[in-house]
Amino acid sequence: MSKQLQVNKQITLLISALGLAAVGYLASQYFFGSSTSDTINNATEKGTEQNKGESDPSNFVETMKKQNRKVVIFYGSQTGTAEDCAERIGKQCKKRFGVAPLVLDIEQCNMKLLDQVPEDSLAIFVMATYGEGEPTDNAQEFWDLLENPEYSEGNNNLKNLRYFIFGLGNSSYTYYNWVCKTVDEKLTCSGATRIGELGMGDDEKSLEDDFEAWQEEQLWPLFGDALQVDATSQDSSAVADTKYKVVELEETEGHVYSGELGDLSVAEWGAKKPYPAPITSRDLLSASDRHCLHLEVDISNTGMTYSTGDHIAIWPTNSEDELFKLAHSLGLEEKLDTIIHVTAADETSAKKSPFPQPTTYRAMMRHYLDICQIPSRDVLQMLVRFAPTPEAGETIKKLATDKDEYKRVVVESVRNLAEVLDYTGAVFHIPGDVLVESFSRLQPRYYSISSSSSESPNTVSVTAVTLKYRPEPTPERTVFGVNTNYLWAVHKNLNDDDEAIQVETEYSVTGPNGAYFDDKLNTAKLPVHIRQSNFKLPTDDTKPVIMVGPGTGVAPFRGFVRERVYRKKQGKQIGPTILYFGCRRQDEDYLYNEEWKELFNELDDTSKMINAFSRETDKKVYVQDKLKENGEETWNLLQNGASFYVCGEAKHMAKDVQKAIIGFAKQYGGLDDAAAEEYVSKLRDTGRYQEDVWA
Repeated sequence: MSKQLQVNKQITLLISALGLAAVGYLASQYFFGSSTSDTINNATEKGTEQNKGESDPSNFVETMKKQNRKVVIFYGSQTGTAEDCAERIGKQCKKRFGVAPLVLDIEQCNMKLLDQVPEDSLAIFVMATYGEGEPTDNAQEFWDLLENPEYSEGNNNLKNLRYFIFGLGNSSYTYYNWVCKTVDEKLTCSGATRIGELGMGDDEKSLEDDFEAWQEEQLWPLFGDALQVDATSQDSSAVADTKYKVVELEETEGHVYSGELGDLSVAEWGAKKPYPAPITSRDLLSASDRHCLHLEVDISNTGMTYSTGDHIAIWPTNSEDELFKLAHSLGLEEKLDTIIHVTAADETSAKKSPFPQPTTYRAMMRHYLDICQIPSRDVLQMLVRFAPTPEAGETIKKLATDKDEYKRVVVESVRNLAEVLDYTGAVFHIPGDVLVESFSRLQPRYYSISSSSSESPNTVSVTAVTLKYRPEPTPERTVFGVNTNYLWAVHKNLNDDDEAIQVETEYSVTGPNGAYFDDKLNTAKLPVHIRQSNFKLPTDDTKPVIMVGPGTGVAPFRGFVRERVYRKKQGKQIGPTILYFGCRRQDEDYLYNEEWKELFNELDDTSKMINAFSRETDKKVYVQDKLKENGEETWNLLQNGASFYVCGEAKHMAKDVQKAIIGFAKQYGGLDDAAAEEYVSKLRDTGRYQEDVWA
């Protein structure tokens, strides 16, 4: 047994023996009093919940029967949006029909029991698609089950299952809503019956409008008949009950959580228990008015591993500016350090609390809630009754009910809840349960790893441009990316003597109990975990690779090139390696300019880097233009078994690159339109055309 596992086992035994009081003592004295990174994150959410008699949701069928629940809602969520949609459906079930459903994380359920769902019940699936047609992390086991279906009776028979399904996707991606479509197909093939049309939300346009339209046109008109229940007389625009209770405490004997993350019951570092990793940073664009950070993340002695092409998740912290803006809009400035305890309003709920308890308003808004997210119209409807003036009430009600006004003022202007309330000109004093209900949990941000796992197995490189922009409807306002500006603030603190580093939005970088930053040693840590990706080099090193990655899209390709160089140094034969990179100017934002010449010199003459500097010529030149200039060469490499990779913006660049390859198939391969598109589809199916793109 490893040292880490021994420590975790001893801690678990101690807590079991001593109870919750010991958790508080251990958390404050042992876990957070130490500067060693392998003990920081162990005073956690699950540890508190295990002593509350939480029911195990894995046997959801038994729970349905015991609690007389006729509806079960499963969600597959990566960023929290699908979970929010599932929770909203659950609230509407109770409000519209008086039916209390189970709302469950699909990962926590034994989905082999689907064949036992009573035939007079309903299942509702809310499934997000991640990346290029991939299931979310929490839906991976269910996805695997659908690939090789064998349910509890040992067969592939879901004839008793009746279900609705709604998917979350983005039409910029090639595999738009692929998970939703596939789940629907697999369930139907196993004999299940879908009720109503397949719902598909498009985040490229308006996922919120798609979700509401599907509910009003498909779900609710068919829901009552399917369950043989009548709608309640309650107005559908009325506000449903909140799912949590919030109690303010004057004091508490145990530990008060100040932003700790993780799950004490999990032995290994990962998504359920992020690791506070030591980091170093440098700005790749010091000569520019923009910033792009290169981070080196130390994962040595953690048991965490990565492969070249994987992703790293970094758990963010909300800015102090946004925290105080929200506190002001809610009249909470004087109560930020008040201790609160959040529990489920429904005592039979599988989810007892959304984050570690007890905590404070400050810690909740800084570390646990996504206070910068755009509020849904459901959230705004919930706040109407708390308007302090008739004028503020009318303003918030119009935003909640008029989708065009909501789109203009909230969505297109990228206003978070604090800014929406400020738009009304009033301070809303809302109860704590409504506050918690108004936000989803703050989620990690994922970055393509820009290092080679063979060359540096214990150090993960991250390439992250600092995001800020001015929304077109309100150009006087600046919207800051939550995590990248947090990283910039950390970088500032690591280089505090550099007056050139300016921070536009303030962050607390010290972390819970000072766990993330040591002023004396001038060292910083970030909570991270590794996510596996299918974005991989070919197993045959002799095969050519063609990579297209403008801007920070070059991140995984830095890892790919370094991997190929490392393998060549080990005596392996390496095929042609072609990299297309694009930026504005080579003296302004040419990422890793100092590395490429040396790296490609290590490879043979068939390898090269082709650059597109869009602002250095009268006519803007992009990577897709450079690709077309080398169309015949690209086609010949593909005919010789090359793998083709694209990383970067999905809506325009990635689509233009795909069109270019289809054009090569027609121009140099003599294929017609249909055959050329089929050619690219086959490249995708065989893993020779891969994308790691974002909207």
